[in-house]
Amino acid sequence: MVPANEAETMNLDLVTPVDALETVSVEKSQGRVLGQTISSQLDFPHWDNSAMDGYAVRYADVTAVPAPLTVVEEIPAGQVPQCTLQPGETARIFTGGMLPAGADTIVIQENTQREGERVTVLESPAAQAFVRKQGSFYRAGADLLRSGTRIGATEIAVLAAAQCVPVPVYRRPRVAILSTGDELVDVKQPLGPGQIVDSNRYALAALVTQTGAVPMPLGIVPDQRAATRQAIADALTQADMVISSGGVSVGDYDYVDQILAELGATIHIRSVAVKPGKPLTVATFAGTGGQHQLYFGLPGNPVSSLVSFWRFVQPALRKLSGLSDGWSPTFVWATTDNELRASGKRETYLWGQLSLREAGYGFSLASGGHSSGNLVNLSRTNGLARVPLGETRIEAGSEIKVLTLGSVLKTRTHDSALGLGE
Repeated sequence: MVPANEAETMNLDLVTPVDALETVSVEKSQGRVLGQTISSQLDFPHWDNSAMDGYAVRYADVTAVPAPLTVVEEIPAGQVPQCTLQPGETARIFTGGMLPAGADTIVIQENTQREGERVTVLESPAAQAFVRKQGSFYRAGADLLRSGTRIGATEIAVLAAAQCVPVPVYRRPRVAILSTGDELVDVKQPLGPGQIVDSNRYALAALVTQTGAVPMPLGIVPDQRAATRQAIADALTQADMVISSGGVSVGDYDYVDQILAELGATIHIRSVAVKPGKPLTVATFAGTGGQHQLYFGLPGNPVSSLVSFWRFVQPALRKLSGLSDGWSPTFVWATTDNELRASGKRETYLWGQLSLREAGYGFSLASGGHSSGNLVNLSRTNGLARVPLGETRIEAGSEIKVLTLGSVLKTRTHDSALGLGE
């Protein structure tokens, strides 16, 4: 069995990011990965402007107060100044307004008294107060957004402000999803004796989508060697990554590893020292130009399948998508409300609710049995408490590492899985 951190490192080393580019509109770039480093020919701010409502002045005129000045112009945002300030003159200016020639400082309106076309500055400002200087945020020609950046709302705002249209992005990885097992049926099919719904297909497709890739559910494969071989071979012709669930243990109908070897795969991992999720196959198929197709064979039990995805598949898929960093799972320190138990033979993950409290993060174990087949109490889970290899008991009130499964505010130090200490 390969230790968890070692398995993660091995997986990431096997990934060659998708290098195909396409372009999308700014409006459709949400969640995509930037495929080229973006620069702009514009300075930000484009010109000196005011950060406050007030009066644009020559600093030399207001070093001693009270300082009476003549208002010669009004400059709202979007209007080009018409005057050059002379000694003893000022311009009424509003937030975002361009500074007129001759002005170098803003006096906020609260520190003035206005009477007609005269205004008296009552408090002397600091030199260049409330002036946003041209190029102080960004200089034209420098890197603005780097290739490999996941595009969110703030990046969209920057792309729009820089008039970057269209936006170059990496093609989304295509991920084929197979489910193996004679007992599986589609969600719309009535259940017969001994049958269960193929829930893994839907959960894995949702997780693939959340990670920014395109899921390609290819259905259920019966426990037959020929059918399994054909399904895997077909999946490899369509996808950048293939994920199967089931068929990777040591049962009489677990054909996946044998078939992968027959198809020419290099198998790197057959099992990991993790509970739930010990059976894990990681294989690669050689492609052209140094590219590899990745194959992940996940356990069939639903909790094992999802934990394996969160811990091992998702990091690899993030790198495959073109992200430049941030591949590894995020762990945070939390105080456990419950005693945590494990066999000590494998790194163990127990699921539950991670919450932000006054003193930091807290973790509450999900009620009910923590069986790899108990999908029900996995609902609403947003964290996996980690019991390290070799430990059998962690007392309630202890500080633990929790793998986050969603957007959790980071108020305390967090580590990647690669940096965890025992």
